Order: sequence, then C-alpha cells, then structure tokens
Amino acid sequence: MRSIRPLLAATGLVAALALTATACGPSEDQAADKPATTESTGSGSSGGMPSGLADTLKKHGVDPEKWKGGEWKNWDKDKWLREAKDFVNPVIEGLWKPDRMKSAKDPAKTMSTGDLSGDQGVSDPEPRPVTAEREKTPYHNYAAPVGKVFFDSPEGSMVCSGTVVKDPKNPGRSNLVWTAGHCVHAGAKGGWYRNIVFVPAYNDKGKSAAALKNAQQQEITPYGAYWADWASTSGEWLADGGPTGGEGAPYDYAILHVKPEHGTKSLEETVGNALPVDFDAPEVAQISAMGAWGYPAAPPYDGLIMHKCVDRPGRLSISPATPTMYRIGCTMTGGSSGGGWFRNVGDGKLALVSNTSIGPVTAGWLAGPHLGEGAQQIFTMMSDKFGAK
Repeated sequence: MRSIRPLLAATGLVAALALTATACGPSEDQAADKPATTESTGSGSSGGMPSGLADTLKKHGVDPEKWKGGEWKNWDKDKWLREAKDFVNPVIEGLWKPDRMKSAKDPAKTMSTGDLSGDQGVSDPEPRPVTAEREKTPYHNYAAPVGKVFFDSPEGSMVCSGTVVKDPKNPGRSNLVWTAGHCVHAGAKGGWYRNIVFVPAYNDKGKSAAALKNAQQQEITPYGAYWADWASTSGEWLADGGPTGGEGAPYDYAILHVKPEHGTKSLEETVGNALPVDFDAPEVAQISAMGAWGYPAAPPYDGLIMHKCVDRPGRLSISPATPTMYRIGCTMTGGSSGGGWFRNVGDGKLALVSNTSIGPVTAGWLAGPHLGEGAQQIFTMMSDKFGAK
C-alpha cells in the first residue's frame, strides 16, 4: 500500500518561498533590442571573448571566428570537448532569439521503476503526486532568482532550469547559477554542451504561446541573457552520468559562472536577489518540507510557464554505492531539470538544498542530489576562481 506522508508545515513554506527581488523590477532600458554596450567582464578580452578562451579553442584545433560562425554545430568526437578543464562557451551575440528559446526541448532525464536498483532499504515509499502550481506573475516579484538555462546539444536546442545563488567571495554581486550536471555536460559518453545561457524570470508575465507571438523582447528576457564563461560539475557525473541519470544521478549538479550578453552589471544586482546554498542540511526526517521550482517543458507543459511543487522529502537510493537522493511528489516534467530545491532555514530565510535531476516517465515525483562535501568543494572552487572579478 502506498504511504501517504503528512505534508508538515508545507503551507508555511509556500508562504516563505516568495523569492522576491530586493531591487526594482526590470526597467525599460534593459530591453535586448537596445544598443549593446559590448563591454566584457573578462580581462584582456577581444570581440567579447575573454582572455585565454581563443587560445583554448585553438589548442583544440578550433578557429574562434569559425566557431561563432557555425563551427559549434560540429559534434564530431574530436571536437566535442569533455574534460573539466576544457569548457569553452564564447558569446555568440543574438544567437538565442525568442523563437529559438521557445523551440528548445527538454533533456528529459527519466527512469522507469524498473531502473531502480541497489539498497531499497534506504528508499522511502513512493510519494503521492503533488500537482505543480503555476507561479504568480510577474515572476520578478515572486521568484526572481529562478530562470531557464538554454544550451545546444547534438540533438538540437535544449532547455533546463536554474537558480541564482550567492557567491561568498563576491557578496551582493554574484554571477553564479546552480543547475543540474546533465544541463551542461552529456556525462560518460559525451562532453560539454555549447552556447549555454541563463535567462532569469523567463516569460516574466507568464504569457501563453499565442500571446507571446506579439510580445516585446523584455517580456521574454526581462533581465537579458547571461552566457556561461565557466561551468563545473562533479567528476562522478563526468564519469558515470547517462541518458537516464545512471549512477551519476546522485552527483547531478553543476555551477555556472555567467556574464551578461549586454552590459557589465552582475547577475545578483540585476535580478535583486540570490539564495545561499546549504551544504549541511539535516537528515530527511528533520525537514518538514521542500519546494522545487522550474519550467517543465515536456507534455502536458510547454516550457513557457514557471511552476512549483512543495512536499515533505523522502529518500531514494539508486545504488548502495552512491549517496541517497532526496525525493518529493511532483508532476513537473523534463525542462524542470536543474531547477532549485529550497527549504526554510529559519526566520523566513531560504536556502538551496538540491536541484531536480531525475523522475519517472509517469511524472509523479522528482529526485535531486544531496549536496554534500563534494558539491561544496566545486562551489568553493568556483567562488575562489571568480570572486575577485
């Protein structure tokens, strides 16, 4: 018999999880059709390409100008960089236009119940589905740090979700985004995805596809687009990540450092908010509720509307050799991958504790990794690397 676990304090968490911006909402002069300032955040940059990036591309036999002109579409094995040190993502101005964003697909990381293996003794009963709720609009008033991550893969344009997180070495001016590993790297049999950008508060007013046909650019990208100039994910995801998560799923997290396609203002300053990351969350039994936010894109959703689920978390074991994951009931589908999971850490303050990684083909629940020492090491490395910039 399926266990129906009580949703303790969930109502209070919903009230607390109003991820509001502390700054004003998007201003009219942030529209993407305004003249670009073209100033780069990278030192010694040329043509929007940070110092060293052109040399990195050339080292792998890639001409930077040809790359930006379409060579990035070459997914030959020799051109698909996979090692942690080989991440490259030069800005291609104007590549991510509204229609291209709307056509991006979800990189669904789903699994059937038959894929579960290992020590089921640490897996709690499957949660009952929690129907995802639409976030209130405009998003910048209710969930400012949440947005969409767009990228290109051999299968075409893809989309995930992400969250602006605080940078300890750059307080108040963070350019860090938390998402899933499978939203930046293909795992064991692939390499780094390309043209990775983050768009906070995408489709800010929650308009339908029909209404967006005549929407202004600012309604689609109210804060603009932010290109990843570096990405880090776990070594376990690089080695073991697979099309349905695999044994890399418990390590399926990633951090992006981003810069604006236009302008120089930091992401946190522009959005007006960022969340801390909690690497020392208590045992599942001590957490009364978690909330997951994202943009589900697989049917019955279309990827245009931000949704959320709140539930008391349980445990999910993929393998006895890997850490137990969090699991909540939620009907969100692919496209919500990478979206942050938040909990109340006291005084109405929230922290990111996980991200959406996998779920069943029936879309009744979601699972995310526990963020422990390994995740904290990667996060600290990213903060140290960019904190002075």
